[in-house]
Amino acid sequence: MSTNEFADSVILITGGTGSLGKKFIEHALAKLGPRSVIVYSRDELKQFELREHFGRDPRLRWMIGDIRDRERLCKAMHGVDFVVHAAALKQVDTAEVNAYEYVRTNVTGSQNVIDAAVGAGVRKVVALSTDKASSPVNLYGASKLCADKLFTSANLDSRNQATKFSVVRYGNVLGSRGSVIPFFRRLAAEEKSLPITDKRMTRFWITLDQAVEFIVSSFSSMQGSELFVPRIPSMRVVDLVEAIAPGAATHEVGLRPGEKLHEEMISTVDAVRTFKRGDRYIMLPQSGLLDGDMPTDGRLPDGFNYQSDTNDQWLSVADIQELIA
Repeated sequence: MSTNEFADSVILITGGTGSLGKKFIEHALAKLGPRSVIVYSRDELKQFELREHFGRDPRLRWMIGDIRDRERLCKAMHGVDFVVHAAALKQVDTAEVNAYEYVRTNVTGSQNVIDAAVGAGVRKVVALSTDKASSPVNLYGASKLCADKLFTSANLDSRNQATKFSVVRYGNVLGSRGSVIPFFRRLAAEEKSLPITDKRMTRFWITLDQAVEFIVSSFSSMQGSELFVPRIPSMRVVDLVEAIAPGAATHEVGLRPGEKLHEEMISTVDAVRTFKRGDRYIMLPQSGLLDGDMPTDGRLPDGFNYQSDTNDQWLSVADIQELIA
């Protein structure tokens, strides 16, 4: 199915004032032809700033609300066709000392999104996940894994409903709010040593444009219950530093609580129900909610896992410099 399904539709994005939300709104207004896009978020200042950025485009509707508030979500989703669920608490170290707050937003809030979407008869919902949800070692990742399971199992509860749910999981986003790049640039300009967690560290890397395009294409291909993972390159943290500040002094500071040396998007356990299709991997639910059997083509080899240090695609220093220019 093509992205023409968005024409004259109503799209709602939770957490829509973040970096991904801003880029998604730009893409939707320019290319998808929606009747309206509803931006649902908690921060009135960020909404004001985004309204100014978009010149108060009449296709945009703004709603202050928290995904913890099911009643407000139900009102927001009235008449909505598609939902992008981007709202979440995301700081790894903060989660370790505010655990229940992360559960309330990332888990309970996600269930509220599901319930409100079913109640409103939304056609499709795509929830955004993170590489930290695969074999999680921190509370943030665990809360996102739980949210992933809620969305991929939601089709069982709503199999007689119109609403379909799927998940998109990707890695670090270049240019997102909180990126380490401005921090490294500032330290380099001040001729200070740049802190590196561990010189062996690797990460998956995706641009905002790529992330948005992948989300949109996942809407078009989803049947419900899939978890989509893009095939994207890895980069070494030391190469990122060299791309930003060639020759700069560095020092290692060690892993933060709950931080991995290398990130993973598909574990060996999950790989047995995952197959490759073009630019993506598609993970099927454990409960077999999709029609049909596991495809015989595109099956992953025994022992496969999708991890940033064993990836078959890599960004060089020159590649990174071009991306961040």
